[in-house]
Amino acid sequence: MFDALTLHNFKAFRDIHIPIKPLTLLSGLNGSGKSTTLQALALLRQSWDTGFLSSRGFLLNGDLIELGTGVDVLNDQHDDEEIGITLHGPNERDFAYRVAYDPRGDLLHFSVKPDFGFYSGLEHKRGLFGNSFQYLRADRAGPEVSFPKAYHLVNERRFLGSRGQYTAHFLSLFGDEEVNPKLRHHNETAPGLLSQVNAWLKEFSPGVGLAVEDIPRTDSVRLDYFYGGSAGISGSNLYRSTNVGFGLTYVLPILVACLASPPDSWLLIENPEAHLHPQGQAAMGQLMARSAAIGTRIVVESHSDHFLNGIRLAVKSGEIPARDVGLNFFRRPSGASQTERINPGVTPEGRLTDWPDGFFDQWDKSLDQLLS
Repeated sequence: MFDALTLHNFKAFRDIHIPIKPLTLLSGLNGSGKSTTLQALALLRQSWDTGFLSSRGFLLNGDLIELGTGVDVLNDQHDDEEIGITLHGPNERDFAYRVAYDPRGDLLHFSVKPDFGFYSGLEHKRGLFGNSFQYLRADRAGPEVSFPKAYHLVNERRFLGSRGQYTAHFLSLFGDEEVNPKLRHHNETAPGLLSQVNAWLKEFSPGVGLAVEDIPRTDSVRLDYFYGGSAGISGSNLYRSTNVGFGLTYVLPILVACLASPPDSWLLIENPEAHLHPQGQAAMGQLMARSAAIGTRIVVESHSDHFLNGIRLAVKSGEIPARDVGLNFFRRPSGASQTERINPGVTPEGRLTDWPDGFFDQWDKSLDQLLS
């Protein structure tokens, strides 16, 4: 399992070293480099899936990400024209990938041939390069009447799609799988994935549930919602996803990824708080912390203080050790040409050891102005 990442001349970073904890939070102002970190990991996976990482180099455009050409990824303040991504593993075992700059190419070729002995081991069969990998982008699939199937990606690789577009198909196939007991919602005794997804969805919209149905003789799956219980509406009425809150469909792939991923999985997630009420954002932070605690490696980008507080509450309640949470705040000081990384620590009580200016502090700043 890799525990750190180093980037050289890649997009926002000329040189930066980023520790990867079981739960790694990326935060900062827009354009500060949060997405760059996720994109570097997704780029390695994309290049691996297409066979280029084991033979030729980085494929910039594919099913996971579209980065453009070499001119779009080379850092503006570069001292040389080599682009590098290094994964650091245990026992000082590093895997360095360095490619030559090509301003008009989207396949950047290795400038130094990597040690391909790595690929004969077991590391590529799990984690970042294994079948238990998800990358959920910020532009996830919104509500639709039906969602597509992807037989190989879902059946064999258990992949939800970079936009979460295959989540309904995944649930139709694996909805009866048992969820890890440590991830099960306290209000639901049924261990199946679909039952647990429905229980967690109620954190975002009380009384809601979902139903998936394979549409015969098509390559589509229908996804509907129903309300009952505390919502006071009959559960026999099914509603199209286009007629319920946008946030439910938007958060669904993240819920499924957290609940269905086994230990040693890698989840790369952008903006899990999108379209969620603050209560739901905090609940999502707690669920991700619990998922990371059982061995899932989660790297997540967020702007939400409620999401952060959900993680802190999980630490305080003992659901995840403080040492397994890594907070990263990226900023570019006024007049500086490069982004810097600050990493506040988390105490076992869920408190922060440092609170740098701009780090989830806008509420306090606004309140000070309101009270002045």
